[in-house]
Amino acid sequence: MDPQDLLNDWLATSALRPASRAEYHREVSSFITWCTLERSPLTGQPRRPVDPIAAGPADIAQWSYDTYLHELLGKRSFDGPDALGYLADRYPEAARSHDRRITALTGYFDAAVTRRLITIPPNLKVLRSGVPRPPGAKNRLTPRERAVLLAQTGAWGPTRSKHWQRDQLCVYLLLEGLRPAQIVRLDRRHLYPQPDGSWDVRTPDDEENVGRKFTLDPLTGAALKSYLAVRAEPRDPEEHALILSSRGTATFSRWPNTLIGQIAATHPLLAEREPPVTADAIAHTGLWDQPEKTDD
Repeated sequence: MDPQDLLNDWLATSALRPASRAEYHREVSSFITWCTLERSPLTGQPRRPVDPIAAGPADIAQWSYDTYLHELLGKRSFDGPDALGYLADRYPEAARSHDRRITALTGYFDAAVTRRLITIPPNLKVLRSGVPRPPGAKNRLTPRERAVLLAQTGAWGPTRSKHWQRDQLCVYLLLEGLRPAQIVRLDRRHLYPQPDGSWDVRTPDDEENVGRKFTLDPLTGAALKSYLAVRAEPRDPEEHALILSSRGTATFSRWPNTLIGQIAATHPLLAEREPPVTADAIAHTGLWDQPEKTDD
């Protein structure tokens, strides 16, 4: 199987979204083309072509430099953490694009291993800048990842956390579409139980005005009811936040991300996910898949 056939076969049998398949095809094709060049695209000097399937990190770093990064790095060669750190600090968007290209090639080489074209894939972690996704980026979980998250949340009991009912509720609220900042501002005075077991809640805005209404799924409603039964009295009688810390005070918006990191670490599918599972990613995922609309 030649390199281009490997690329086409991998993408045709992958579970990637169409937009991702198109992007990965473009990036990996660029790498394959670069490998066949007999002269450096920058200097014009003769060079030895590279076997794309047998390429290593040094080859991929050189392709990245020649094709995308030389104008950004200037006189710096793309040869290690210093160059990656410079790129991440000065050009974070370019660093994110670079990391996506490394992700594409990681999948390509994994496909080569699966098809027994190579034994061990190159270690491309050393080529990642590690720049986090910008706040608010929609990075939803796949249905399988969501199922694992729900399973791990259900297993998140008293042996994991003293406040496990609160923690479970936080995950369900994220899956309802509430953002971390909305969850920590939820007011216990604006919870409205419904006859069918669901709940209506109001999320205060940044000025503490009563904001958008959310109708919670009965599954989330059950978690809310379980938490209310054990919710401690706040330290300050004037504190009305629904979600309280172990000290009886309101939590901060960074707390849901810390919790999600702890829960994700309990299963390899979530722990090893790139990019990592975040509270924002869960808020963009949804508790259930929405049925596709038809033209009937």
